[in-house]
Amino acid sequence: MMSHIPSRQKIESIRYGTHINLTEQLDRQVQHLNILVYISDFIVPFIIMSVVIYGLLSGVNVYDAFIKGARNGFLTVVRLMPTLIGLMAAVGILRASGFLDFLAALIGRYSSLIGFPGELIPLTVVKMFSSSAATGLLLDVYKNYGTDSRLGMIASISMCCTETIFYTMSVYFMTARIKDSRYTLSGALIATAAGLAASVILGSG
Repeated sequence: MMSHIPSRQKIESIRYGTHINLTEQLDRQVQHLNILVYISDFIVPFIIMSVVIYGLLSGVNVYDAFIKGARNGFLTVVRLMPTLIGLMAAVGILRASGFLDFLAALIGRYSSLIGFPGELIPLTVVKMFSSSAATGLLLDVYKNYGTDSRLGMIASISMCCTETIFYTMSVYFMTARIKDSRYTLSGALIATAAGLAASVILGSG
């Protein structure tokens, strides 16, 4: 039976070989990552230069087209500014007044029955209006409960599977001058509910 026990030298050689293999694998992964970083550094300048060269070859006055596009973009920002200011102010008032905490306590009693934590109600509501404000609430969840906790996982996934519904609708519909949104809001709310359900399932798994 003693003959089947590997010697210390053999064990050390196995460990050394395993260490070398892991080191080589890590080196290959680092090389692949370096290639991706190198590509990402040049992809944006490449796209810009491709557009400019294509415009020149097509006989387009690239500079005049750029100035016209910049002017139209600036006018679009000016038209959207009142809506954006109103949304940001409304979200700030809701947070400062304590209404979100009241809403979380009210709805949380019933949402917990279907598995959705009441502590994430403010995050869910705010995300429909502002992604930046929702990010602030997400950081609060991380500080209070931890990033690897159940609440942290559900909050992270829900931020990825939901959209700023009212912000997006106001921006794009106002830009395109669309007055009848038809089923956009109802469809977006259904998609949000599906995303929240998926976040609970995946975050609790």
